[in-house]
Amino acid sequence: MCAFVQHHCRARLRQLSGRGEVATLFRKTLNSDQPKEKAQLTQEIVEKLTLHASIEEEIFYPAFREEAGGTQKVEDSVLEAYEEHHVVKLLLEEIAEADPKDENFDAKMTVLKEIVEHHVEEEEGEMFPAAEKKLGDERLEELAAEMQASVGEPAAPARSRSRSKAREAGAGAPAPR
Repeated sequence: MCAFVQHHCRARLRQLSGRGEVATLFRKTLNSDQPKEKAQLTQEIVEKLTLHASIEEEIFYPAFREEAGGTQKVEDSVLEAYEEHHVVKLLLEEIAEADPKDENFDAKMTVLKEIVEHHVEEEEGEMFPAAEKKLGDERLEELAAEMQASVGEPAAPARSRSRSKAREAGAGAPAPR
């Protein structure tokens, strides 16, 4: 796989995740001393991370697990990612209900931020490179198009929609929990 295509596929996966936006939202939230602003920013974080988790759990993880699977390392990385999402979702529920004036609000937001950063590091350092290697350019483009379509963004035409649909019919292990 050429370096340009690898970079392009990885960039599309990052873009779809909204990670840069979420990092900015975390920074703004933790730097704000205005409870109303913190509440608004927190709502954005909750929405973006909930969408991110849903896209990965419904599209990317099942495809990666099925198509790149067969090794304990792939299986372990997917299961760990599901568990990290579970922990993030628990914190999102708590923080969505928390009052930004509470003394532990920033601490809880910091813990959420650190868990998300850890998750991102593992995906970008391990899972995405493995996906690039094992799934290939065409399949990654198909997955990126599916992910874009799931968030209502215009998708680039996939090269083989019928193959993608066939995979969908048999793919997808439910997320633990």
